[in-house]
Amino acid sequence: MAPFGIMGLVFAAVSESGLEIFTTYGQLLMLLVGCMMVSSLVFNPLIAFLLLRRNPYPLLFTCLHSSGLSAFFTRSSAANIPINMTLCQRLGLDEHFYSVSIPLGATINMNGAAVTITVMSLAVAHTVGVEVSVPSALMLCAVSTLGACGSSGVAGGSLLLVPMACSFFGIPTDVAMQAVAVGFIIGVVQDSVETAFNSSADVFFTATADYYERKRLNA
Repeated sequence: MAPFGIMGLVFAAVSESGLEIFTTYGQLLMLLVGCMMVSSLVFNPLIAFLLLRRNPYPLLFTCLHSSGLSAFFTRSSAANIPINMTLCQRLGLDEHFYSVSIPLGATINMNGAAVTITVMSLAVAHTVGVEVSVPSALMLCAVSTLGACGSSGVAGGSLLLVPMACSFFGIPTDVAMQAVAVGFIIGVVQDSVETAFNSSADVFFTATADYYERKRLNA
């Protein structure tokens, strides 16, 4: 019944605020996707480079193409497990390692979910006029990352944790749930991008850990 519920949310939002809400929703969506891209294209490769001391981008783009693309359309980390397992085999990784890390990652991956929780919560705080200091924002990032662990296995799980993160700033649950409704409206793109980054990161960090272990043993 989800499509009917989302259609109802869109109808209610347009009837109350007019068509200009799509401009605001578009800006929020671009912010979410932009933050996920920075996380995936900058910080994830940086972690891999610090461990492997070599260019991580060939591996990253292989994971994004072979894993992220399919995950974008399925919007399910669990459905992408066979694709990730095949990719790990193609990369020549240790089967005893990736046979555990890939299914586990499909459930507990925090990569895109943590971004969604943090950005949506800060957006709500900004909307209601709550001042957020830099230390508070950093603490929110940590709380969101820990809270995101496990939400990858639930459809829309990251959005359902937004009220928890908003409570960190004393924002009432009924206000935070309005942000969840907005999240479901833009979720067609947001959840697809989040799943793509989540699933591709499973293979990327599995490969990074495997290569690092080989490098350590051969040193």
